[in-house]
Amino acid sequence: MKDRSLEDLLQAAGNPATMLRNSQIGAYVYPVVPTEYSNWRDEQRAWRETAVLFDQSHHMVNVYVEGPDALKMLSYLGTNSFAKFPVNRAKQFSPCSYDGYVIGDGILFHLEESRLVFVGRAPVANWIQFHAETGGFKVTIEKDERSPSNPRGKAVVRTCYRYQIQGPNAPQVLEKLNGGPVPEIKFFNMDVINIAGRKVRALRHGMAGAPGLEVWGPYEEREEIRAAIVAAGKDFGLLEVGARAYATNTLESGWIPSPLPAVYTGEKMKAYRQWLPASSYEATGSLGGSFDSNDVEDYYMSPYALGYGPFVKFDHDFIGREALEKMQAKPHRKKVTFAWDSADVLKVFASMFEPGEMYKYIDLPLSNYASASYDKVVSGGKTIGFSMFSGYSYNERSMLSLGVVDPEIEVGAEVAIVWGEAGGGSRKTTVERHKQIEIRAIVSPVPYSKVARETYAKGWRTAQG
Repeated sequence: MKDRSLEDLLQAAGNPATMLRNSQIGAYVYPVVPTEYSNWRDEQRAWRETAVLFDQSHHMVNVYVEGPDALKMLSYLGTNSFAKFPVNRAKQFSPCSYDGYVIGDGILFHLEESRLVFVGRAPVANWIQFHAETGGFKVTIEKDERSPSNPRGKAVVRTCYRYQIQGPNAPQVLEKLNGGPVPEIKFFNMDVINIAGRKVRALRHGMAGAPGLEVWGPYEEREEIRAAIVAAGKDFGLLEVGARAYATNTLESGWIPSPLPAVYTGEKMKAYRQWLPASSYEATGSLGGSFDSNDVEDYYMSPYALGYGPFVKFDHDFIGREALEKMQAKPHRKKVTFAWDSADVLKVFASMFEPGEMYKYIDLPLSNYASASYDKVVSGGKTIGFSMFSGYSYNERSMLSLGVVDPEIEVGAEVAIVWGEAGGGSRKTTVERHKQIEIRAIVSPVPYSKVARETYAKGWRTAQG
């Protein structure tokens, strides 16, 4: 008997949006890494004031692509230009569907001649695997899945550890680790540094919008390398960041992590839906928020709305090119930060201590309760955008969310975010019965952090198409 596919599930469900809205997958888990090393407030402060160690070894998929057609295939999948992509370079990689809507994104590393690795969430990893297996390209792949959310006592083994050392004191930590000045590595370029007597590959990156490097190496060396980083960082205020605080760094620096992958419709995408198993991220993921449409395409995002417009280059043939050529000259929603009104947020919390109906719980520091979140942003009785990733910033003393608004909405405008789901809530396991509330918010820059805005390399976090 053939295993069920995503397409089988969609045919049985009848409506993709309804299926995803009532998914029983539960909360998204950042696996293996402790929830807190100290406390999430101090861990957030440290990436702004001193230095942090992010452990990224477990929550992302690694897809190694090797062979004479490796660059050819990835160029065909990517909206980015591959005209200049030498070894020891990395790029933000964001494939689109045939209709020009984002499937997902992540980082693509050019490790060696004809050998690359994609690091990111499941939607892009699956898309790469599908084309490697079915597209006739001369490539081989090795797929290293994210660590299990619940290992059930079994050993967790990955191909590599992956750490980031970030924050204003990161250069001092790195120099101490290296035993002298660190090579001047340009943004999204790679080099080698010394840690604990080992040569370790390093990428110039900056998840928190502050200076730092991402380093990686064989998984069996992870504890030795981690201990060396922690020891070197003691004199510079370095803190290890747990899973609770980790995901919230993007609220200040401006990346929307999980738009709904645009794979659920379109005849050209059918073969992919038939290939994706019923256990895949796309088949089991959940859709949440106050925006409630029966048309799943209403949740699809263009690269222009997500801030990837500067990456789209029409110097090569790629999936979605024709659609994006038609789309590029049209007005697009734009990525912004929403700063939530504190008094309205307090009303939500107050409902937990008063008799009667309750508002949807706001979890701290990260407030998402679905794989892909879409809360309505309204102004003058009209939906003018989405709030898509929300949480609390101790550095800003504010609830923040990342999302998109119509092009005419200016920074500084007051809008309202509809918090909570329609009809008392969906059947998701993460949703209790509740009533909706409008929370006022100020449309603000992205990145929200002044540090990130003024010092981060210009690109996908800072630029709009």
